[in-house]
Amino acid sequence: MLIFRLVFGLLLVAGLLCFAMYIGTRDVRWRRRGLVIVKWTVVAGLGFFGVIALERLALLL
Repeated sequence: MLIFRLVFGLLLVAGLLCFAMYIGTRDVRWRRRGLVIVKWTVVAGLGFFGVIALERLALLL
């Protein structure tokens, strides 16, 4: 759980840094990289919490 939180946080920070580089340089590549990082971070987070929800549901049954 701690490892997931660390990776999730670092990916979000990486996305924010990409957006900061985009603002600083106006290079569209940084914005695209930031969007890709944030998109896949959100997808991974939803998948992780879905697995946790399924585990808890299995414990109830």
